[in-house]
Amino acid sequence: MKLELEDRVALVTGASRGIGLGIATKLAAEGAKIALAARGADALNAAGAAVGGGASVHVADVTDPAAAATLVHEVERQWGRLDILVCNVGSGASVPPGKETAAEWSRVIDLNLFATTNMIDAARPLMARGSGDRAIVCISSIAGMAALGAPVTYYGAKAAVNATVRGLARPLALEGIRINAVAPGNILSADGTWARKIAENKAAVDDMLQREVALRRLGTPEEIADVVAFLASPRAAFITGSIVVADGGQLRS
Repeated sequence: MKLELEDRVALVTGASRGIGLGIATKLAAEGAKIALAARGADALNAAGAAVGGGASVHVADVTDPAAAATLVHEVERQWGRLDILVCNVGSGASVPPGKETAAEWSRVIDLNLFATTNMIDAARPLMARGSGDRAIVCISSIAGMAALGAPVTYYGAKAAVNATVRGLARPLALEGIRINAVAPGNILSADGTWARKIAENKAAVDDMLQREVALRRLGTPEEIADVVAFLASPRAAFITGSIVVADGGQLRS
């Protein structure tokens, strides 16, 4: 399917590795102009080189609203517009259930929710001035939809991301902007959590997959990137306010 993404300007946050890098690579392969953002300069520069095609790189901590605004201004100066925003910053690392503190709630909400809402707030005026199909895609998690053994703080943050997507769909539609989320399940990347778990105890991971996941395997960043690219494209022009699950059949409802 031709996604009609040629020459569209896309900004991907959390783009230095894993799902974010997979998304940036996929959008670039579809002909989009790519801006990558992340906190670590070395990994980000390597990611920009890997994506190629004149991709720009921007070191930014988007948990800070001012940094998010500066990032959008940099993209506007370079490309003149913004057609696609992918909010990918987040992490499921936190304390075990029942061990939450106010400080930990604040840290996890900052990273998983405010990193997303800051970017939406910053990008919205620029995207609203655009024309044609404009799209925001937020990377959520199935942890925002069911209790699956993840930290409680992560459940709360990702559930809030899902609610934000649903709540903003109508007001953003009036400005010509669609917003959706992708909720991945367990994704294997070279330096991610599941790579570490496989190295520590592959048998336990295999057992979990056999019991909990219909397709009995981990997903890949490229598989999530394919879903994101579709949602970001004019081919999904009648989809907004949706949470698209890509988890190999782990959720039961």
